Amino acid sequence: MNVRAEVNGPRLLQSVADFAAIGATPAGGVNRQALTAEDRAARRLLAERALARGFSVFQDEAANLFLRREGRNTALPPLLIGSHLDSQPTGGRFDGALGTLSAFEALEALADAGIETDRAIEVVAFTNEEGSRFSPGCMGSMAFAGAGNIADWHGSAATDGALLADELAATLQALPEAKLRPIGHAISAFVELHIEQGPILEREDVPIGVVTAVQGTKWLEVVFSGEAAHAGTTPLEFRKDPMAAAAAAIARIQDGVMPADPDARLTVGRIAAEPGAINVIPNRVSFTIDFRHPDAAALAAIEQRVREECKVSGARWDCEPTILSRANMAPARFAPSVIGAIEGACQALGLRNRRIISGAFHDALFVSKASPSAMIFVPCRKGISHNEAEFVADDHIVLGAQVLLRVAQRLST
Repeated sequence: MNVRAEVNGPRLLQSVADFAAIGATPAGGVNRQALTAEDRAARRLLAERALARGFSVFQDEAANLFLRREGRNTALPPLLIGSHLDSQPTGGRFDGALGTLSAFEALEALADAGIETDRAIEVVAFTNEEGSRFSPGCMGSMAFAGAGNIADWHGSAATDGALLADELAATLQALPEAKLRPIGHAISAFVELHIEQGPILEREDVPIGVVTAVQGTKWLEVVFSGEAAHAGTTPLEFRKDPMAAAAAAIARIQDGVMPADPDARLTVGRIAAEPGAINVIPNRVSFTIDFRHPDAAALAAIEQRVREECKVSGARWDCEPTILSRANMAPARFAPSVIGAIEGACQALGLRNRRIISGAFHDALFVSKASPSAMIFVPCRKGISHNEAEFVADDHIVLGAQVLLRVAQRLST
């Protein structure tokens, strides 16, 4: 630790711009969905830059991409740093890519300074974090951590009809320079840098968030089945109105969950009515609920509240609800050792920081089940993300990368 590596700010900023050009949208964002030609182009550019620096390049059967800088002791499991390169269809240029490119900059900075680390450091670009083209999201990190089997998803169809197995094969074949390795090799720890995707750091003028946990997430689909009838001729006492039942349940859930718990998040994101005619009482109404909490018991209590309110509303309108579970991701608390390394790096650099819980799920959520992990957040303007207007200031990009570099050197030496 006597030799200090420094982030090359102009190089990193240019790298962010270079990758933002791959899948660039007219509004300044990025459309680089998982396992598309644009995603493959970004992977190729990253791999070529790694090979030019003398780093090794690997892929596994989930198409997770790894760039390795060797350490003195090849028997030690490597430190893993990175994020993802895929985006939403109208995503921003920083979500995911900033973490991957900052991690690569850390490798370059160590190489520039001639610093040898005891253990190897690997940069990872995980496959399909966003889940916008193939479901589920975080597919690559789930497979890496043993939380899912990539073969089980081979038959999944993309939003454009392509099969996952075919797109994985094409992606692996597009980068023959990368050696194939088994999924889920041992690592010593994982550190992921990411934009906050929320307003807290900017509002408090804090440049670094030290992420201590990721909220658990549950997705439910609620279906109220009633009876279609004429809108003008059916009196109230004859109605079996699933829209009325859904509206009452949603109102009670919205009024009862977030106002009572500042750590809770609840969103009704989609509503559909059938047959959908203006003058017909629907016979079926469905809606989705996304709810999140950092505490598993509180998450379960929210689900129970949702189910009870739906049952009450269904009884009121004679529309029995059916509730389907669509996703269930348990909360994760990150390793104190990695959190401490991040806070130590901030202290050494004289950077204000605060502990924060991530409201969004990330690859680190799943990797933390298999290895000590934590995350570094940098502010984004107005908290906007998954949006072409997503923006991170240059100084925050460089500061975040400098913290990641310090952490990587600390955890690998």
